[in-house]
Amino acid sequence: MKIAVIGGAGVRTVIFVNGLLDRYKALNINKVVLFDIDGEKLEIIGKLCKHVVERRNETLQVEVAYEAVEAITGADYIVTTLRVGGDHSRVVDETIALETGVIGQETTGVGGFSMAVRTIPVLIEYCELIKEHAPNAWIFNFSNPSGLVTQALRSKGYDKIIGICDAPSSTKFRMAHALDVAEKDLYVEFFGLNHLSWISSVKRYEEEMLPTLLNDDAFLNGIQEFSMFDPDLLRQIGFLPNEYLYYYYHREKALENILKSGATRGKTIEAVNIQMMEELKRINIDEQPEEALQIFLYYMEVRERSYMSIETGSNKKAEIERGNLQVPDGIGYAGVMLDCIEGLQSEEGRYLVLSVQNQGCMAGLAPEDVVEVTCNVSKEGIHPVAVGEVPEYCNVLIHAIKLYEKLTVEAIFTKSKEKAIQALTLHPLINSYSLAKVLVEKYDQAYGGLFN
Repeated sequence: MKIAVIGGAGVRTVIFVNGLLDRYKALNINKVVLFDIDGEKLEIIGKLCKHVVERRNETLQVEVAYEAVEAITGADYIVTTLRVGGDHSRVVDETIALETGVIGQETTGVGGFSMAVRTIPVLIEYCELIKEHAPNAWIFNFSNPSGLVTQALRSKGYDKIIGICDAPSSTKFRMAHALDVAEKDLYVEFFGLNHLSWISSVKRYEEEMLPTLLNDDAFLNGIQEFSMFDPDLLRQIGFLPNEYLYYYYHREKALENILKSGATRGKTIEAVNIQMMEELKRINIDEQPEEALQIFLYYMEVRERSYMSIETGSNKKAEIERGNLQVPDGIGYAGVMLDCIEGLQSEEGRYLVLSVQNQGCMAGLAPEDVVEVTCNVSKEGIHPVAVGEVPEYCNVLIHAIKLYEKLTVEAIFTKSKEKAIQALTLHPLINSYSLAKVLVEKYDQAYGGLFN
């Protein structure tokens, strides 16, 4: 079986490929083909991916393709991981937002809006190619904002698309470690939307633990995703939050910390990636593949340690020792995707958190609305676990963001500035017609006419 990666020159592709190596044989995958419009970067990332395979003496084929059709044709599974406009577009998105007085995080709020407006039309073009050249392939969308993008593609009739995010699986991994229990023995149930979800159940060996965990400050402070929240808030809600809810529950803190730092996440990532590629271009990867891989791993560790540090005001300055760094095992995006493939090939199935159509899972939302929930995945298909009625405290945010998403999709499809302004006006992190109007105009100008 063949996996095609559209956007294969992204730096996380190396970790993605490494994550395949423990499981590709069991899942009958024998080839990965990487495609990207940035040929120079694709060549570098492709060589690093091949070295990751060779250093473990595995037989997985890794190829690069310089034409999309070549990569897509005959693929059984396709990964879409695009950043339309490159790293600098994220800097532009965040800067415009901050100059206007709002948070510009790339998946949450107006940063996500700008990214979606640029990304969705391009992904539709790729989906049309997939329909023609790999009509039976499952599409795993990693492109941010994942939930909004998946909503748009589903509304266009691309039925075999699943939104993937590694935040829930990473949270579960850390929870299992903190509770000294194997992941397979810990059941964690999520509901909501992508980057706007809550944990409603935590069971260890079938025993419900959520009320106990909410009252355990040591546990809350010991998990990265929960430690940034006021514990009293979590007890008031009665659920454990997705980390991106920080932007809603502690909005002024996030904005203050970003402004105070004099930098944004986008600027940090752009600088790291530029330095990484400059070093990699100076080395002969064919002759020094391990040295090149260690350069890559150093900068990926720098990048990882900066995650959420600006927004939360934390500081991770521990020195990183070059030269003997290990390749991450890929439990993130690759892990969720492989778990999904395994589930789709199995009789018994497995529980995963995915962005899929609601199908009556959450009361009050339409069947076609894309939600992020725990699903049972098996040969019988992907079936969301029933959530039923959602507490009003969460419901208000879910409905506001879902309406924002639908209006954004409509604005993109009809190229309507008016719909775009309406969408941002309703978004809780903007919540102002006058701000929405200014923001839409600024992004439209910055990108040469998004709605033309």
